[in-house]
Amino acid sequence: MWSVIQEKFRNHPAQEKVIRLLLERGFQINDEGRVVSGKIEIAHTQIANEIGVDRRVVDATCETILKDSKLMQIFRNVRTIPFLRDVASYLGLGVIIITPDDAARKGLLGAVATTVAEHGITIRQAVSDDPYLTENPKLTIITEGRMSGELVNTLTRIEGVKSVTVY
Repeated sequence: MWSVIQEKFRNHPAQEKVIRLLLERGFQINDEGRVVSGKIEIAHTQIANEIGVDRRVVDATCETILKDSKLMQIFRNVRTIPFLRDVASYLGLGVIIITPDDAARKGLLGAVATTVAEHGITIRQAVSDDPYLTENPKLTIITEGRMSGELVNTLTRIEGVKSVTVY
C-alpha cells in the first residue's frame, strides 16, 4: 500500500504529509472529498494547521484521492482503533512497549506474544506501528495486570528487541 501512495505523491511532499496524517489517524475521505471519521467531518483547515501546510494542500490531496480508484478504496476503508496505551493505568491494565532493532523483522510480534502468554498474562491489545508511517516504530502490548521483572528480562532477550519499557 505505501509504495502506491509514495509513487502518487513523490513530487508533492506537502501532500504526502497530509496522507501520513490521514493514515495515522485512520481518517477517511468521503465521496465529496471531505475528511471524515465515520460521519464526523473534520475541517481541512484544522488538518492543515496540525501539520503546518496550507488548507489548499489538504483540498488538493483529497481531490487526488477522489480521482484515483485505488487510493479511494484505501481512504474509504481505513479505520481507527481505540488505542488503550494512554488510559491503561486508569483501567488497571499494564503496558509493555517494545522498541525493535529492525521494525521490519518477521516474527517479533509472535515471539513477544508467546513470551507474555507463557508468563500467564493475558494480552488485551497489541499495536504495532507501521515502519513506513512512523519514524521510530514500536510494538505496544496492553495486558491484564502487571508484569514481573522476570517477564521483562525474558522479553529483552528476544532476538530483535532493542529495549523494553513497562508502565
